Amino acid sequence: MAVNRKGASGSSLESPLETKHEYSSGEGPAGDAAVVNLDHRSLHRGLKARHITMIAIGGAIGTGLIIGTGAALAKAGPAAIFISYSMVGFLVYLVMCALGEMAAWLPLASGFTGYATRFVDPALGFSLGYTYWFKYIIITPNQLTAAALVLQYWIDRERVNPGVFIAVFLIVIVCINYFGIKFFGEFEFWLSSIKVVVILALILLSLILALGGGPMHDRKGFRYWKNPGAFNVYIDTGDTGRFLALWSTMVTATFAYLGTELVGVTVGEAQNPRRTIPRAIKLTFYRILIFYVLSVFLLGMLVPYNSEELVFANENSGKGNASASPFVVAIKLSGINALPGILNGCILVFVFSAANSDLYIASRTLYGLAVEGKAPRFLAWTDSRGVPVYSLVACTLFAFLAFLNVSDDSRTVFLYFVNLVTIFGLLTWISILVSHIYFVRARRAQGVEKHQMAYTAPFGIGGSYGALFFCILIAIFKNFDVFTPSKKYGKFDYKSFITGYLGIPLYLIMIFGYKWWYKTEGVKPHTADLFGGKQAIDDEETEFLARQAEKRANEKGAQAFYRRFVSWIF
Repeated sequence: MAVNRKGASGSSLESPLETKHEYSSGEGPAGDAAVVNLDHRSLHRGLKARHITMIAIGGAIGTGLIIGTGAALAKAGPAAIFISYSMVGFLVYLVMCALGEMAAWLPLASGFTGYATRFVDPALGFSLGYTYWFKYIIITPNQLTAAALVLQYWIDRERVNPGVFIAVFLIVIVCINYFGIKFFGEFEFWLSSIKVVVILALILLSLILALGGGPMHDRKGFRYWKNPGAFNVYIDTGDTGRFLALWSTMVTATFAYLGTELVGVTVGEAQNPRRTIPRAIKLTFYRILIFYVLSVFLLGMLVPYNSEELVFANENSGKGNASASPFVVAIKLSGINALPGILNGCILVFVFSAANSDLYIASRTLYGLAVEGKAPRFLAWTDSRGVPVYSLVACTLFAFLAFLNVSDDSRTVFLYFVNLVTIFGLLTWISILVSHIYFVRARRAQGVEKHQMAYTAPFGIGGSYGALFFCILIAIFKNFDVFTPSKKYGKFDYKSFITGYLGIPLYLIMIFGYKWWYKTEGVKPHTADLFGGKQAIDDEETEFLARQAEKRANEKGAQAFYRRFVSWIF
């Protein structure tokens, strides 16, 4: 039986019982399509293993990788981005392992805000929830704008105002999110599949071009690592300038990886989360290695950091121009003229998928806050399909901020929003790591052994401490260049300073303000609620596995072949 604890606000903390099954036809009792949502406060477990895996992959592939790497390459050089993306990639893997250990033990409908509340302090859960929500209500309209601006590759803004495209995209993603988790999961699965195919094709093409397989038959190899060089300089000269260039790309790398933690939000709507979540986490390492590290490594072989095409692209990347993608630059430099338009269409899919999943995360985060009593209670209301309708409407209203970008001047504002999103993302990772450290301390204090865990972080609590240190370091020094003189903004770039660091005082104010208002205390290891609602998850898992065993027993030849030899890909 689930155990309810009273939070500081007086509302009962959410448990896994807040989530109900949603069976596919033929999978549930009597082939029911869904279980009726009687209390109108429940999400549905409609995301299958392949949905979770592909959504996790899709969350890790976005405009930060396909476009943002150009700015990093121009500023720091190929060796610098290879080092920074590798370092931040390992950091992200540690964060995901920490999240996976908690999610496999106790899947909560409120995601990682619930872990911060249960294991650390309700104040941290409050601050984390709103920090994460702020991030996605900012980035959703930004993605919508990017989608409209990418379309300007074909249609001039003088011919059709970007507001038209923004309205169309917004209506479509709201409908996708409103039609229920099964529809969203299936739609995002195919969008993510397209993203994976595109990025793999780009990696393969980059390898072929680097080895001289392009129209020019020019085998470039490490030519650009020697001339103009593996490292560029930034602000200063010599080794200091090269180090500052390397450090400046940490921000770009962090922005590129933001969204990888999406799997932590989907646990409340995942079927058999004890198996699907650890599987998605384990695959994260290979996704990072292939999609990020390998792609930026090959990119550095194809495009010199002083390329005029690349400089032009960076100047226009904020406008969403297709040439902002360094992959497009690599294709142009290799003499392939037919692909830029095709790649632009692929970039449009990337941005549309990102906007779709961003709205999903925003609505589920707000729902989780409402369930915990940290947002108005009506926001926790769900319809018969398990969709948190009022939370979705509230997040959609903030998405209207995208219409600010109808004018040229507002684009600069949204570039600063990207800076703001990065600090909110770092604070999210910091909170997840702190929650994991407290979780490990709690399970040790309460005698929960490793063999009882469905999944444990391979680097343990030490890995979380190390990742926490580097996350804090990046958060503090991410905008060091605002203090250096520039012809553009003078001696101090106050706008970048505000957007780069505003998240930190806001995050701390919400923590200490909540503690002062509700007089909360930190959760002690021996009193942390490790078992509230766990029995319900255990029973649910047993029931699910029994249905799967029955289904497999009735499988025919083609179905069995797919499950054994094909389904693992997804």
